[in-house]
Parts: sequence; C-alpha cells; structure tokens
Amino acid sequence: MEKPLIDRSVLTIAGSDSCGGSGIQADLNTFAAFGVYGASVITAVAARNTVEVAAVEPVSDGMIVSQVESVMDDLPIAAIKIGALPSVAGITVLGEHLAGLRPRVPMVVDPVVIEPKGKELSGDFILEALQSHLFPLATLITPNLAEARILTGMKIETVEEMESAARELLRFGSEAVLLKGGKFNGSEITDLLVTGEKTERYSHRTFPGLFHGTGCALSSAVAAQLAMDVSLSRAVDIAIAYVQECLASSRAPVKGHAGLLGYCPRN
Repeated sequence: MEKPLIDRSVLTIAGSDSCGGSGIQADLNTFAAFGVYGASVITAVAARNTVEVAAVEPVSDGMIVSQVESVMDDLPIAAIKIGALPSVAGITVLGEHLAGLRPRVPMVVDPVVIEPKGKELSGDFILEALQSHLFPLATLITPNLAEARILTGMKIETVEEMESAARELLRFGSEAVLLKGGKFNGSEITDLLVTGEKTERYSHRTFPGLFHGTGCALSSAVAAQLAMDVSLSRAVDIAIAYVQECLASSRAPVKGHAGLLGYCPRN
C-alpha cells in the first residue's frame, strides 16, 4: 500500500510506552505509515516491557490541556485519536475543551481499560467519565471484547451478543462503535462496526506470537483515514487490513521474557 502524499495532521492524546509497542509510539508510527503528520499529547508515562506494566506516572491535568492548546493553536489538526487517560478530572477538563473546538474534527476514542493479561487499568469513576465526557464527542469508539464487558456489564459470548453490546455502547453518544476481538469458534476473529443504521462484520485470521499495541495501531489508522476524508466504513476496512498486514509481515527486533514483540516494518 503506497503512502498518500497529503498534507494532513493528526493528534494523538495517549500514554507513553517505554517498550515502544503501544500508546504514543504506536500511534505516531501508524500516522507515519499513512503519510500524515503526527502530533502528540502525553497523558501518562508507563514503565513497561513485554511482561508487565511496572509503573504508570500520570501527567498533570493542567499539562494535558496545555499540550492540547499548544498543538491546536498552531497545527491544522484534521482528526484526533484518544487513548489512555489517567484521571476523572483530566477526562472532564479535556472533554470540555474538545467540545468547544470549532470546527469539529473526527475523533476516535480507544477506551484503554484492560491490559492484555486481563489487568483492569481504570476504575468505575474513570469509565463513567469517559462515557459522560468523551464518548458523546466521538466519531468512533474502539473497545475490545474485555473492555466492552466492563463498560456494559454484559456477557458477550457470541457475535449476536457482540452486536447487542455495541448497540448498548452507542447509547453513550458516539456515532459508531467498532467492537473488536470476537473469537468464539475456529481461528477467525470477528470485529463489528455498528452505527444507528447498520452493522458491518469483519472477519480475519489470527497470527501466532505475542503482540501488543495492535489496538492502538488500529484506532490510529482509522483516525489517519478520517483525517483524509475517507468514509468511516472504508477507514475501518483500511485500518483492519493495515494491522493484518503488520502482523503478517512483522519481524522481531526484541525477544523479551514474554516472547516476541512484533512490529510493522512498513516504510
């Protein structure tokens, strides 16, 4: 896939991953892969490796907003991707600030509440703040299955239950929900894009090995496409294909204690 020659900027608001595979680092790599300029607002600094998140140090709420203001006052931001946020106050202030943006730009919210090993990163109050202050601003939210279970309190064990959960999530105000990671039978994974009007189903194969940051790359790829005025349905299709290509062609620059850490070698 050739990179488009287009002058667009995308802002990521997320945490920093010292291992380099997720968060701000994954977002900026993805923006570069699609030929858009990436700006960043760091919300927290995570000390992590291929095994665990050892520590997380939040950036102050005031500093998060100051970073957003500095970027938005200068760069022509065409889309925003939001990842991990450390506090209720920060989510509230950020939501108020983003709600006042004119003109409005597409916004992709990836509600990072679960670590791949199952550790819950966010408490109930943070989830409520996301639902109240950021989901209503979102063009798309991109929870995985574990996150959707926490956000809705629903059992999700079939594709039909995935759709029901996604429609429940729509009640919080986003234009669309991309519910990821349905693996109930066989080796295929199912993702569902659900809007008020329709449901689109994407099925793709799994890959052997250990990876992290695929959710960050997927949401960032969607944001990059929306910045280029691609339709949401097409943006999701391209983003899923991008992550699949990364997984299929990834190499391992590092072998940590948890196994291979893959990355996308695309230029």
